[in-house]
Amino acid sequence: MKQCTHRLKWTYIRRLLPILLICLLNPLYLSAEVVDKVVAVVNNEVITLSELEEETTGLFRSITQNNPDVPILKAMEEAREVTLNNMIERQLIQQKAKKYNVSVTDQDINGAYENMRSRMSLNPTEFREKLEKSGMTEESYRNKLKTQILQSRLLGYDVRSKIIITEEMILDYYDENYTSRVDKGSYYLLQMGFTWPKTDDLEKMAVNKQETLKRTERVYNLVKNGQEFRLLAEKFSDLPSASDGGDIGIFTLDEMAPTMRDAVAALKPGELSKIIDTPAGYQFFKLLSGEENAIVVTASFEAAREEIRSKLFEEKLKAAYSEWVIKLKEDAYIQKL
Repeated sequence: MKQCTHRLKWTYIRRLLPILLICLLNPLYLSAEVVDKVVAVVNNEVITLSELEEETTGLFRSITQNNPDVPILKAMEEAREVTLNNMIERQLIQQKAKKYNVSVTDQDINGAYENMRSRMSLNPTEFREKLEKSGMTEESYRNKLKTQILQSRLLGYDVRSKIIITEEMILDYYDENYTSRVDKGSYYLLQMGFTWPKTDDLEKMAVNKQETLKRTERVYNLVKNGQEFRLLAEKFSDLPSASDGGDIGIFTLDEMAPTMRDAVAALKPGELSKIIDTPAGYQFFKLLSGEENAIVVTASFEAAREEIRSKLFEEKLKAAYSEWVIKLKEDAYIQKL
């Protein structure tokens, strides 16, 4: 009888054990659910805390490593907010893409990834290290590329086709940016300069100056023989004005240094000055205009037309994209929690 009772109790315990285990494990399960909470609702989709933390982990690491003097908590809070806003924007773009049946393949993303890597002349390992330093993983960067490609294709539907660049707009931009009016007594100048390496060795200094003079004379003769001053200045000049093709703008004689004034005062438009010796190196100038109310053209309209069209299109596209994103957000249900 006792043996029978014992078997009944054991059978009861065996049946009860799974229920007890469920009761014991259930609070743990519930606490795990609470940890991964929703941080934003975007229409009928959500962004979770774990997704946000995954995207900010590398960024937080980058902040702490590269910005030791910045208040870390504030910087991390700002980074978290920016990341969440970017995730919301990405969610909206993906939802819009579904509506238009616009998709991006792995091949598209791989192509964009490899294109960026090759443009930076980095091998795969170096490129990943570069991403990590900027707070991104390869996966997060690929997600960013996917969004950019989707965004570009969606803009073709909603934005690009609506942008119109007229000939009048191109002409207005040309007049404002490629021409200058020069008043009487003013000189619109291009400049090239060549400096020599400094040394305390007087003999070596003399050699450096002579080599620099030869280099200056070679470029000077190229200009005299009809080659484009601006292109040569960009390529050979050692002065900051090289980035602008040697364009230093408009001066009056009173604003010029004595050596510069002596070199350009008697020039006629289109003429080159002599080579002058300055404490820092050799220089020469080209006078574009010194006539009253003259208009100086820095590039022909025909040569500049397509460049201007592209600039205007990019400016309008950027503005239109900002408006497009604003409208996307206005039409959506977005709630940060």
